[in-house]
Amino acid sequence: MADRITVTLHELVAELDLYADDYLHRVHGISFNLFEVLNVLVERAPIDISGLARCLRVTKAAVSKRVPQLVSGGWVVATPGQGRQILLAPTDQTVALVQQAGGELEAHFAEMLADPRLTRATDAVAPGILNSHLSTLTQIVIEKGQPA
Repeated sequence: MADRITVTLHELVAELDLYADDYLHRVHGISFNLFEVLNVLVERAPIDISGLARCLRVTKAAVSKRVPQLVSGGWVVATPGQGRQILLAPTDQTVALVQQAGGELEAHFAEMLADPRLTRATDAVAPGILNSHLSTLTQIVIEKGQPA
């Protein structure tokens, strides 16, 4: 493990992604990558292709290329918007999966935070407080923008 918090956070996220990918494959038969897409759709629907690309930090072309697979897989409904815009919304199947699998992953992470190595009375980690701090830190980084 690293001595720098920026590297440690990166290592944590990478390990969480691997854990989630393995769990989702074994239990739900999907990848974490697909889960991320579906989760954004559930949280932001209806959303257009450009908006989904921004949320996923990928190109519009990458999302456009994936939409037909999502539609044919029964994950997404695509409808025409204004002009050439295409609006995407999750199917009921997608909403149910994201709620169930997302809840399971949250429970696993909360269990990890309850590990005795993290729960000494002086430095216990509460999932809600950690999430709030990380969300606030993310917003601060976004507001700070690109380094000079």
